[in-house]
Amino acid sequence: MSHPSPSTAWDPYPEPLAVDSAPLPEYGSGSLADLLPTLAAGMAVPGLTATIPELTAADRNCVFLIDGLGWEQLRAHPEEAPFMASLLASSRGGTGRPITAGYPATTATSLASVGTGLPPGAHGLPGYTVRNPDTGELMNQLRWQPWTQPRVWQPYPTVFQLAHESGVHAAQVSSPTFENTPLTKVALSGGKFLGRLSGEDRMDLAAEQLAAGDRSLVYTYYAELDGAGHRYGVDSDTWRGQLMHVDRMVQRLAEQLPPRSALYVTADHGMIDVPFDEQHRIDFDEDWELRAGVALLGGEGRARHVYAVPGAANDVLTCWREVLGEQFWVASRDEAIAAGWFGPRVDERVYGRIGDVVAAARDDVLIIASEREPKESAMVGNHGSMTPAEQLVPLLEVRS
Repeated sequence: MSHPSPSTAWDPYPEPLAVDSAPLPEYGSGSLADLLPTLAAGMAVPGLTATIPELTAADRNCVFLIDGLGWEQLRAHPEEAPFMASLLASSRGGTGRPITAGYPATTATSLASVGTGLPPGAHGLPGYTVRNPDTGELMNQLRWQPWTQPRVWQPYPTVFQLAHESGVHAAQVSSPTFENTPLTKVALSGGKFLGRLSGEDRMDLAAEQLAAGDRSLVYTYYAELDGAGHRYGVDSDTWRGQLMHVDRMVQRLAEQLPPRSALYVTADHGMIDVPFDEQHRIDFDEDWELRAGVALLGGEGRARHVYAVPGAANDVLTCWREVLGEQFWVASRDEAIAAGWFGPRVDERVYGRIGDVVAAARDDVLIIASEREPKESAMVGNHGSMTPAEQLVPLLEVRS
């Protein structure tokens, strides 16, 4: 079974996308992993370096991460988000440019990059689901299932921990649901965790926490925009309504900033809507070619980790490249690492978590798994890959 795109209908031997043609995240100069180290270095936290050169130091820094708010989606909806749209020129230190998420552009990976200040190849959360080399099982890194020791899986300290140890007032203000999750422990712990249910309460408390120290590093988070995008799509009335709500939240926080503060509004990824038809949603569970030689299917629809049965990795790579290579960047593990998809280095403990084959979507397509992943396969809005709609995120700035 093959899946030709319209352009391949005229070419029986299309060339697969070159691995090095994928647009890399701006690791080391303008990615999510560079944000907190830059802010903390500006507050004289030892051992950290300012790597986003456009940002100016402040004594009090707040990062408001809006799950699922991509740069392209924000720019396309100025009427629903007038306050944030008015800040677009402030993004990335007044350059009016976005930063990038990191690969894959997915929540668990991005939150770990934000909190640790490390790219995925170092912090070790390189996908939505990845194989645990010690057990051979797929691990969902967002839900932390099946459970494994958090500090073994991700041993590096967070920037919040380093800041707290150096005397900076560090706090996370989020939903109480997240206080004791393993993902919070490995990515965002350090200083105080303060749980509040409503977004408005989080904004008020984040402003209070900024004022609580002469040097402060505060993080706050809102998830519902992402949920609306997954369920209804980023062109839905529900998503637009959420965007209007979060725009008012940003303004509420901005208007309460204490002196000597900088507020940065960013996101973990963008999102695209993918049509519900066989051309755009390729079902792994119904495709014998793609299943051949595959022991485990990890990742998510637009950013797959494919784990081969022993001895079959080259055959799986060849097949996936032949079937999908004009719509996906398809790489072997070593090719993806060498190309820098997961950052400038991949730690030894992380190497086996990456698929034998890694497939990143260029076109508006998904590799779903209708039987193994029924809920994920039914989502309207999706993300994960390296396209601008998924990778580019804002870094809006308000200073007091």
